[in-house]
Amino acid sequence: MDVIEYMEQTEYEQLVVCVDRHVGLRAFIAIHDTTLGPALGGCRVWKYPTETDAVTDVLRLARAMTYKNAAAGLNVGGGKAVIWADSRTEKTEAKMRAFGRFVDTVAGRYITTEDMGVTPEDMVAIRQETRHVVGLPVGMGGSGDPSRATAWGIYHGMKAAVREAYGTDSLGDVRIALQGFGHVASQLAAHLKKEGACVTVSEVNRESLVRAEELGFTVIQDPGAIYDTPCDVFSPCAMGGVLSKDSIPRLQCRVVAGAANNQLLTPEDGDELLRRGIVYAPDYIINAGGVINISYELGRPYNQEAAMERAAGVAATVTRVLAISRECGISTARAADHLAEERLHSVRQLKGMFRAAPGL
Repeated sequence: MDVIEYMEQTEYEQLVVCVDRHVGLRAFIAIHDTTLGPALGGCRVWKYPTETDAVTDVLRLARAMTYKNAAAGLNVGGGKAVIWADSRTEKTEAKMRAFGRFVDTVAGRYITTEDMGVTPEDMVAIRQETRHVVGLPVGMGGSGDPSRATAWGIYHGMKAAVREAYGTDSLGDVRIALQGFGHVASQLAAHLKKEGACVTVSEVNRESLVRAEELGFTVIQDPGAIYDTPCDVFSPCAMGGVLSKDSIPRLQCRVVAGAANNQLLTPEDGDELLRRGIVYAPDYIINAGGVINISYELGRPYNQEAAMERAAGVAATVTRVLAISRECGISTARAADHLAEERLHSVRQLKGMFRAAPGL
């Protein structure tokens, strides 16, 4: 991949390469767009196979944050960071603090928070080196673990998608297949169980699968079999790229609504879901509860009640995207992009940043 050419074509603003050999830090910070405000997005600690994989992922994730934040109505732009390391064996306080120093060098253009492999305690270490961090523990005036708010938003967004498919937003006796049982999915499952949904879980981590079984959920031992499971709602809550030309024909559901980022392998896969009559709640629309929650730390004392109420508003955004899809005859994925691009375009016009208007 020619990184510079790709960034020019897709209008990225900045890519920061972070290296500190003394602590073993290798990281990347990508800032996609700051039209709406400073770029806000999580830091992911992941052992990518290659440097190219790490750069590709941080760029892709940063752009998704631009669209997520814009569609959610937040006054922040899109950015992301990855630390190229194994979160279980290679993550240290020194490494996180070194990363914090690099965050500080971009002088507030990027605000970091949690993502995969990162905890509120890691945010405390980063905070020792920069003030441009949110997602701090509640005891420090922050919002703590964002998975609670993410799950709360997904729960309400799923109800909106189920209403589109079945005419009611009740999840009682609705069959829901959860792919993954991490922090967000397990909290989502608790909401689903409380409403009386029938939840089936697949998970590559054996300990998480055992935990799901202990909580009374039906479990599938073969992770790949989740695509063939008869259900009303398929809920991808693990890695991205799971909706593809190979997996979509196997789905036995009417709704797809889950926590994972970048669920579609290609834009055409969203078109295929529409063709098959499957209601798809676009990932960055339905999983925006977490970033909505941490945005309540910016420039004001954190208010949990207000943040969770705003996260529940994900349902209204899902409903709006579904309406655009119906009215324009386009996939919900393309409708979500249009919603985000329309807001970005209007703010650019106000700022005199003239670009071509988004089209359908």
